[in-house]
Amino acid sequence: MPTQSKTSKSKSSKSKTSPNGAVEAPSSPADRAKSAAEAAVDVPVGVVLEVGDRVAELVEPFTGRESAERQLKSYRTSLRRSVKRTERRGHSARRKATTEARKTRNRVEREARKRRRNVETTLKRNRKEVEQRVRKTLDDRTSRAQDLVDQVGEQLSSLR
Repeated sequence: MPTQSKTSKSKSSKSKTSPNGAVEAPSSPADRAKSAAEAAVDVPVGVVLEVGDRVAELVEPFTGRESAERQLKSYRTSLRRSVKRTERRGHSARRKATTEARKTRNRVEREARKRRRNVETTLKRNRKEVEQRVRKTLDDRTSRAQDLVDQVGEQLSSLR
């Protein structure tokens, strides 16, 4: 697309700019209408030119066979690297999760063994205490019963 060369414009047709580079608003209604009409034309033209530049940038690597092959090779390499990076991240995450699961399992098993030992120890101690109480009570009752039998025997022999 041919570009327009700069042509000299009359002072009245130039937009006024402030020292900071901003376009000042035209003062007369005719100037404002002219500026609005120019903007209405300039924006779509600018958009078309911008789109054309971007399309040219996208298409340029594929204009020749060699450049297209280079670009495709570059895309393949980039994709391969990206896949490898993703694979490494996945492997690391899986390994970390496996290690964490193993640590958690070992901690839970250790805690279960500790609690089981405590329960078994408490059970054995309580069982021994109960057995001792039962034996003592049995011995006490047996001796009391024997005393009563002896007493009754003495009373019977005194009656005879």
